[in-house]
Amino acid sequence: MTFEVEKPDELWRTELSADRYAVLRHASTEIPFTGSLLHVDTEGVFSCGGCGQHLFTSVRKFDSGCGWPSFDACEPGTIIERPDDSLGERKRTEILCSKCGGHLGHVFNDGPTSTGLRYCVNSLAVDFNEAND
Repeated sequence: MTFEVEKPDELWRTELSADRYAVLRHASTEIPFTGSLLHVDTEGVFSCGGCGQHLFTSVRKFDSGCGWPSFDACEPGTIIERPDDSLGERKRTEILCSKCGGHLGHVFNDGPTSTGLRYCVNSLAVDFNEAND
């Protein structure tokens, strides 16, 4: 895949913290219930930590109890889905930022709203920008 924002690995490594680099560029996962954005309840936008693309709005966020920020929908065209066979069989669908290819987390078909989706996102993969009233 090619992306609008592409950088050499060594540049990503210098621009991102070690933890953020591991998640965004190597599909690592933060420990559940430890992410700084898990309990953010204010209005705003969640953007890719690698390129700044707006991915989710706070009105789509809900508490799924899974230990990671969860959303029932993304902004149109901002997420790429691909099969994740890393557990030895197809159990998950990985989600990537469509602009830079950064690993965000996974999407599941068990969401509680009419979308039926649960985008389970690493706090390390996104930034939160509070809405200005």
